[in-house]
Amino acid sequence: MTRTVSRDWVVRRRLAVQRLSSAPLPRAADVVRLLTCVQSQDAPLAAHSLAMRSRTTEYADVLAEQSAGGWVRTHVLRPTWHHVAPEDLRWIQALTGPKVEGGMPARHAQLGITPEVKERGTELLRRLLSGGRAMTRKELGPQFAAAGLPGPGEPMAHQLMTAEVRAVICSGPPRGSEHTYVLVDETIPPAPSDAWSREQALVELTHRFYAGHGPASERDLQRWSGLTLTEIRRATAELTGSPELRHSHPLEAVQCGDETLWFDPSLTARTTRDHPAYLLSTFDEAALTYPVTGFPRRNRDADRTRLVSEAGGGIVVVGGHDVGTFKRKVDARRTLVTVRPDADLTSAERAGVGEAAEVLADFHGLPLDLTWA
Repeated sequence: MTRTVSRDWVVRRRLAVQRLSSAPLPRAADVVRLLTCVQSQDAPLAAHSLAMRSRTTEYADVLAEQSAGGWVRTHVLRPTWHHVAPEDLRWIQALTGPKVEGGMPARHAQLGITPEVKERGTELLRRLLSGGRAMTRKELGPQFAAAGLPGPGEPMAHQLMTAEVRAVICSGPPRGSEHTYVLVDETIPPAPSDAWSREQALVELTHRFYAGHGPASERDLQRWSGLTLTEIRRATAELTGSPELRHSHPLEAVQCGDETLWFDPSLTARTTRDHPAYLLSTFDEAALTYPVTGFPRRNRDADRTRLVSEAGGGIVVVGGHDVGTFKRKVDARRTLVTVRPDADLTSAERAGVGEAAEVLADFHGLPLDLTWA
């Protein structure tokens, strides 16, 4: 019989499994591998998400790990940016890329991106980036225009995304604040996982999600991966079936309200770091992944849709509860953090939020300027 647990138990376990409240992982790259794919369209705060879970605690050091090949930043799983380990790129793109590309024909038709344009654009990228060359989107734009390909702006972005989900290109070393592109086959060595069958990849991605994000539901995995519920249930059944069919680390289920949640019981889930508060990016894996069983909101009536959807901010978590939003702006002299609580906070809770803001400022290596709005 599946045991029933509280939402507080679920939240505590997630924070520990994701290394927010347990021992930090040695490197930011280890966090990427734990979570498999880390949503990263807000690149600076995505880097901060890695720093909070690892001993790589400064922005410059996170970027140095990325530049050294610790992970790549590309469109994978869904039509948005993610960090992913190099050895995981090809098999995940083979599993999920066709569905991502298959969801865009209508928009591509509006942008003038025909199948022939896609092929020409992909071949142009192979020529331009051959020999280990890395180029920014700004540098690629005139080359696409000279070849008569649609652009700039959104048409160019969609052609690059097509090449990404086909595992032709991925990110190269960051060039200052600019993103570069390189050829996958010249940058990422072959891996045994490249030859996995679809079923092998499906089971592996399902297990990896529940291991790094659990306890989580099948619908949480569907939203995160773009896989169908039928595929997810088939993989979950294999991970929880008879001993001879089980994965080496079988899953366990718990019931939280109306939700059945899955997790890997072999992963550490012991709280060893007492953080009274967190500033989590809107797109942080602990904040975005769980629409039904995420952090309980202290004030459910507060309308902050616009604030949370903007880049450069996210939610404020105190005692495992979502209590408001924050915005982060960095200039040459300071890290400006503006906190907007949705509910009254005690002096101790406000102090905890201040400590979390100091962690963010230290990450950027600049003094904190904290404002309560």
